[in-house]
Order: sequence, then structure tokens, then C-alpha cells
Amino acid sequence: MVKLNKIYTRTGDDGTTGLVDGSRCPKHSARIAAIGEVDLANSVIGQAICAITDEAQRAVLTRVQNDLFDLGADLATPSGDGDFAPSEMVLRMVPDQATWIEEQIDGFNHRLEPLTSFVLPGGSEAAARVHVARATARSAERAVTAMAAETPVNPAAAAYINRLSDLLFVLARVLNDDGRVDVKWVPGANR
Repeated sequence: MVKLNKIYTRTGDDGTTGLVDGSRCPKHSARIAAIGEVDLANSVIGQAICAITDEAQRAVLTRVQNDLFDLGADLATPSGDGDFAPSEMVLRMVPDQATWIEEQIDGFNHRLEPLTSFVLPGGSEAAARVHVARATARSAERAVTAMAAETPVNPAAAAYINRLSDLLFVLARVLNDDGRVDVKWVPGANR
């Protein structure tokens, strides 16, 4: 259980931050950038939830938010030996979390007609917010892959963040009256 009595600690005043294993790393490192982008994606998803009225859809995104906290904890736990097994003391993403995302994508996608054009971000207020969350999740994925270029990253964590933007894309289409009010891209329309 997490217990935060004091919000500021002053330990980061030197430009470093603490990791789960007690080590410290620079706040400008690829690891901290990835954790920050995941946090931003989580915040943007929280903002999107505020515009969604369907309780089941809200529940999906609330579960995603919880998973993103797990992802942040995973990224904040170094694994020099490449061991990403979860334990009572080490929180790690597991493949079932990405599988759950795939199941949600399939569940939402079955209601949609196949795309005949790329979709512009927009349509309804809720869909537009979810599109912003989608783009933010892609940014988080880029940060996680940048981190992976420097240090081992849990493959289950990488899979989860990769699947997330797909879920958000499909949900945005659902929020656009099952794709009926999607804003379609018209290539070269303004030449």
C-alpha cells in the first residue's frame, strides 16, 4: 500500500529522482522521460473520461489509467539482468494486460464499418478528447522505445503501450456514433 505523508522531499533539487530500487537517475534521462510521457497520457485519458457518458466506456478507460500507473512503476524499476518477472516486491506489467486491451479493441471494433479513408481527429467532444489521448499515448510509446534503446524494458510493458493507441483510436470512432460522424481525410482537398 502506498502512503504519502509529505508531498515534497527536496531530494530532487539536485536534478535527480529516485527509482523503485532506491537508486537515483537524472530527471532528464530517457527513463524519466518515458515515465513522464506515460503520466501525461494517463492525465489526458482522465480528461477524456470527463466527456464520456457511457459507464462501460468510462470503466475501460479507468482500468487503462490504473494499468498506466502499473506501467510507470514498471518503468521506474530497473532490471539490469533483464528479469521482468513480477513478485510481491516488484510490480511488473504482464502479457495479460495487453491481451485485455486487444479484447477491448475487438469488442469495440466489431460495431464499426471498415475504414475507407483516414480519420481526422474530431467529431464529437468525447471523440476529440480520446484522439488527443491517442496521440499522447503514441508519444509515450516513442519515449518507451527511446528508453529501450538505452536500457532493458519489459516486453509486456512495450506491448501494452503499443496497443493502447489502437484502443483509443477505435474508441474514438465508437464515440463518433460508431464511426458515422467520423471526420474523413480528403487527400489534397485544399490544393
